[in-house]
Amino acid sequence: MLVGTGVAVMAPAILRAQPRLASTPFTLGVASGYPRSDRVVLWTRLAPTPLEGGGMPDTPVDVAWELAEDERFARVAARGTFRATTAEAHSVHVEAGGLQPARPYWYRFHAAGHTSPVGRTQTAPADTAKPERLRLALASCQQYEQGWFSAFRHMAAEPLDLVVHVGDYIYEMSWGQRHVRKHGAANPTTLPEYRDRYALYKSDPDLQAAHAACPWVVTWDDHEVENDYTNDRSPMTSDRSFFLRRRAAAYRAWYEHMPVPPSMAPNGPNARIYDSWRFGDLVDLFLLDDRQYRAHHACTEGKGGRAMYTDCAERLDPKRTMLGAAQETWIRDELARSRGRWTLIAQQTLMAETNRAAASANEPSYWMDGWDGYPAARQRLLDAMAARRNANHVVLGGDVHMYAVADLRAGNGPVIASEFVGTSITSQGPSAERVRTLSARNPHLKYVRGDKRGYVLVDITPTACQAHFDVVNDVTDPKTGKSRLASFAVAAGKPGPVPA
Repeated sequence: MLVGTGVAVMAPAILRAQPRLASTPFTLGVASGYPRSDRVVLWTRLAPTPLEGGGMPDTPVDVAWELAEDERFARVAARGTFRATTAEAHSVHVEAGGLQPARPYWYRFHAAGHTSPVGRTQTAPADTAKPERLRLALASCQQYEQGWFSAFRHMAAEPLDLVVHVGDYIYEMSWGQRHVRKHGAANPTTLPEYRDRYALYKSDPDLQAAHAACPWVVTWDDHEVENDYTNDRSPMTSDRSFFLRRRAAAYRAWYEHMPVPPSMAPNGPNARIYDSWRFGDLVDLFLLDDRQYRAHHACTEGKGGRAMYTDCAERLDPKRTMLGAAQETWIRDELARSRGRWTLIAQQTLMAETNRAAASANEPSYWMDGWDGYPAARQRLLDAMAARRNANHVVLGGDVHMYAVADLRAGNGPVIASEFVGTSITSQGPSAERVRTLSARNPHLKYVRGDKRGYVLVDITPTACQAHFDVVNDVTDPKTGKSRLASFAVAAGKPGPVPA
């Protein structure tokens, strides 16, 4: 039997000798993520009373895990034991190694006399493989109060290789209209409060089903900490030390609830989470962090940090960064080394330049919290894409609660990349009037739709990348059906999406 990286094997007798719990500790389900050709991360958290701090004893608990080639666990491929501790909210992050590439596996956990639900995962193809297809779902922005997570129920039924989540997994704040359920607590600022907020979201059965169906890769945006924060600055308080303590708590709770490797555990208010994956010769996938390292908002000094739709000379400063110097260097070098037929860059928001001025305005206006607040940094990233000629670059984003399709150009030059932005899972979208104005002022946006909630199904073959906009019929109905709103395609060697 093979043992996952970084775990110690313990005899079953030791597990049997540990205290047993009266109720199951696996209330938050199971998840997997970060698939490589020979390994995958397995996750769960022990929490018999998840909304009351977890309800675990203040002692370590040994959690047995097993990963099999079949659903009945007749052919176990790897097993081991992970010691879950109070310091990490009894979360489990197993990096199960020694696996075969491009094949499905099933996994489960055992602890305190209970067995978890079974999850399905799969490994990535070998680097030298020539896969015929990669199917992934793109998701973001799931405000718990504003709708049911029915989109995840439909996503779980898809034959997916991967889910890519680009942020706002939780919301720290209550906002919006037509609430169907409530957070039931004030905005979190401490580690116990963030843990309870994650537990609330992860208790949703549809979200659990999507996690159990296939591996995920995840990044964060602002609501995992606080709306519109930049680096070490909060728009709500001038107390930097208080905000960094809050950020440290939020990053720790994010790690404890995500299927990410132990190497991503935060160090205080810092954590490196940007990463890359290769799926044979078909796809190189890059996942960015555009929140932790960014320069502070331009054009808002003296305006309470909230005048987010504006313009000024500061916005164009070439020193301004969205990704930070180290991440900019990393993505530039990684793009230069990439060799996949398709290059996917998954990041948090809309990248295409977008004039957001009101219909009656004479001067352009830009959103300082998006890429338009950092145009020089955007140009550097586009230049890095353009440097690899004849590559098929596709940018994926979320955050803006609307579907968007765009050509991406380096300056006034030719199209070098295609952009697909997904709507929210539940979060309220822009008004119809705002969408009409966006479309009128930005003809390079080929499609904008903000009245529907759902996800993007991305289907990639050697010859094409297709994006299907799948939506739920009624986000306020937990049993709602779904439909397909629109589809677009990019042909290999011909950048620029067209209706499909």
